[in-house]
Amino acid sequence: MPDLCDPSFLTPLLERHGFHFSKSKGQNFLIAKWVPERIAAESGVDGRTGVLEIGPGVGCLTAELAKRAGKVLALEIDARLMPVLAETVGNFDNATVLNADVMGADLKALAAEHFRGLSPAVCANLPYNITSPVLTKLIGSGLFATITVMLQREVARRICAAPGTEDYGAFGIFVDFYYRASLLFDVPPDCFDPRPKVTSSVVRLTKRDKPVADVNERLFFQIVRASFNQRRKTLVNALSSGFSGRLEKSEIAGCVSECGLSETVRGEALGIPEFAALTDSIGRALL
Repeated sequence: MPDLCDPSFLTPLLERHGFHFSKSKGQNFLIAKWVPERIAAESGVDGRTGVLEIGPGVGCLTAELAKRAGKVLALEIDARLMPVLAETVGNFDNATVLNADVMGADLKALAAEHFRGLSPAVCANLPYNITSPVLTKLIGSGLFATITVMLQREVARRICAAPGTEDYGAFGIFVDFYYRASLLFDVPPDCFDPRPKVTSSVVRLTKRDKPVADVNERLFFQIVRASFNQRRKTLVNALSSGFSGRLEKSEIAGCVSECGLSETVRGEALGIPEFAALTDSIGRALL
């Protein structure tokens, strides 16, 4: 099988199919073979795994996954790449490529159809322009035991950030609530064509047996978002804005104090246990 990352193979392949890169679709194709090999290896997929890949491009990661997984289902939004993928990965009996947008896809229906008897997982080089919405949908589906993705390094840092750090925020808390995140390795810009302006990172998310806190999840995330919407404000002031018309500032201050927190504390200093305690306290105040 040819090296799908080798520019001497890749360039004439794309020219033969009349393909041109689309900036709007965030297309950057890998030209370093070690990257898809390592992503597939460190994703932990095996013959018992059904893998959803998003944005397969020319199929270099698809091929590596198909060598390891029980089944690979790749969703490619760009119809121009379908004949390319038929040529590059069409020989794998356990790989299916669909011309589909993951944001509009019924993930549960796809998993039921393609991953019967297999443990669903995700492994993908995500387009940077839709990273957060895609991860939100994948995590929210509750389907996947692991999610291994390559994304922009600054997003990876936000996902893995600890409380009190500059990168810590609402999205990282959302991920951590349902999954344990591990930063695997970085991928420099020269591993892509076209070359991006940023370094990439590969992150592996492992689903928790249950959410990290037993709380009203809707209220929990409302509090988290409000706490970071104006992160320079104190927690009391940020939550007063977020719950305007529902709770008085004095009531918010009472809830914060009840949780053993200073009235001058900011949301970025709180971990999930503190946000969970605050959720219970505010929940009682809203009754």
